[in-house]
Amino acid sequence: MIFDGGHPGNSESKARQAPDRRSGEDWGLTPPPGSCIFLIPARTGPGGLANGANHTMQGTVMFIDLTEEERMIQKTARDFARRDIAAVAEQSNRDGVFQDDIYRRLAGLGFMGMTMPEEFGGVGLGNLCLSLALEEISMVCPSTAVAVSVHNSLANYIIHTWGSDELKRRYLPRMTSGELIGVYALTEPNAGSDVAAIAMSAARDGGDWVLNGSKIFISTGDRAGVIVVIARSDPDERTRGLTAFVVEPVFPGFSVGKIEHKMGLRASTTVELVFEDCRVPAANVIGEEGMGMKIALGSLEGGRIGIASQSLGIAQTALDEAVLFARERRQFGERIIDFQATRWKIAEMATNIDAARLLVRRAARLRDAGRPCGKEASMAKLFASRIANEAVYDSLQIHGGVGYTQEFKIERFFRDARVLEIYEGTSEIQRIVIAKKVIDEYERIFPA
Repeated sequence: MIFDGGHPGNSESKARQAPDRRSGEDWGLTPPPGSCIFLIPARTGPGGLANGANHTMQGTVMFIDLTEEERMIQKTARDFARRDIAAVAEQSNRDGVFQDDIYRRLAGLGFMGMTMPEEFGGVGLGNLCLSLALEEISMVCPSTAVAVSVHNSLANYIIHTWGSDELKRRYLPRMTSGELIGVYALTEPNAGSDVAAIAMSAARDGGDWVLNGSKIFISTGDRAGVIVVIARSDPDERTRGLTAFVVEPVFPGFSVGKIEHKMGLRASTTVELVFEDCRVPAANVIGEEGMGMKIALGSLEGGRIGIASQSLGIAQTALDEAVLFARERRQFGERIIDFQATRWKIAEMATNIDAARLLVRRAARLRDAGRPCGKEASMAKLFASRIANEAVYDSLQIHGGVGYTQEFKIERFFRDARVLEIYEGTSEIQRIVIAKKVIDEYERIFPA
C-alpha cells in the first residue's frame, strides 16, 4: 500500500495502490521491443587482445524488455503482494509475527518453487522471474521476501544442484508445495564472511554423521522444515574440510536457541540453531564429503541476486512514498515537490533505481543462460543495497518528522534496509570479489 501524503493522522485511510513505475503501462507507454539493451563483454581469442584478437571488445546483446511470461509473473506477484501481504504486513512487522499462511499461499501460486523443474513440483522458471517476484514482494513486505529468497535461491537450489536423486525426491516436492520451508545454516559466531572458519563439527559414526555446534542469524530457522547445514568434517583441512548436510528439525539433538530481536525485518524470524550430538543419516550428505566449501561458494550468486532484488523493492517503495508525500505536503505556501532540493533527491533516487535494476536483471539473465555471473551478481548486490539505503534515507528526509513515526511506511523500510549491506555478503566482501575478478580479467588480456 502507498500512503497519499499530508499529515499522518490516520494514514491507513489514505492508503491507495501505486501505479506500476517500471513498465509505463499506466501512462499508455509501451517501449518498442529491444529499445532497452545492454552489452555483456565477451573476450575473443584464447589470449584476448594480447594474442592478436580484434581490438574491439565484442559482447552479447541482451534485451531487458520483459517477455509476456515474465510480465505475467511480475503482475501475479504484484497483485498478491498488494492485496494479501499488504493486509498483514504492518501488523506482522509490528508484532514480529511470521505469517505461515502467506507462505502457503505463495506456494500455491508457485513462488516457493520458482526455479525448480516441474518433476519436483516447481514451475521451471528462471532467476529473472524469481527476481521480479522478490522485487514486488519487497515493495510491500521485505520480511516476507527474505524467506522466499532463501528458500528458492539457497535451499532449493543447493539440494537440486548437488543433492542425490534420493534427496531431491524426498525433499523438493514438499518444499515447492510449501509443506516444508527451506533454510540455510552457514553463519557461526566466528564464521561469517570467512566461510572457511566454520567450526561446527561433523563426525562419522556408523551409518550417521553426528553434528555438534551452533549456527547464528538463521532466517526463519524456527519455521524450518529443511535445513541445509555446512559443517566441518575434517578438522585438518581448512577449505576442503567442510561438508553439506540436509537436517530435519525432528532429528535427535537439534533445537532452536536464541531468538534475535532485530532492528528491522521483524516479520522474518532470525534465530540460533543448536546441534548437540545431532544424528544425521549419511544419505543426507549433499554431494560428497568435503564439498561444503564448493557448495557454499557455488550458491552465493543466487543469494546475492535475491537480496539485490529485495533492495530494488525497498528502494522503489522509498521513491514512491517520497513522491506521493511531497505532492501533498505544503510549506511556505508551496508543495514541497516543487522545491529544487526535493526534486534533486527524487532525480537521484530514480536514476539509481533504474541503474540498479539493469545490474540485477543482467545478473539474473546471465545465470539463467548458465554463464558465469559471480562478478555481475556482486555488482548488483553491492550497488542495489547501497542505493536502497540512500533511497530510504532521502525519502525519510523528505517526509520530515512524520517519517520518523510508525504512522508512515517509510519508518519500517528505513529500518529494514540497513541489513541489505550486511547479509548475503557484506558490501566490503562484494568489493573484494569484484576487484579480484576485474583484475584477473585484465591479467588474462594484458599479461605482464
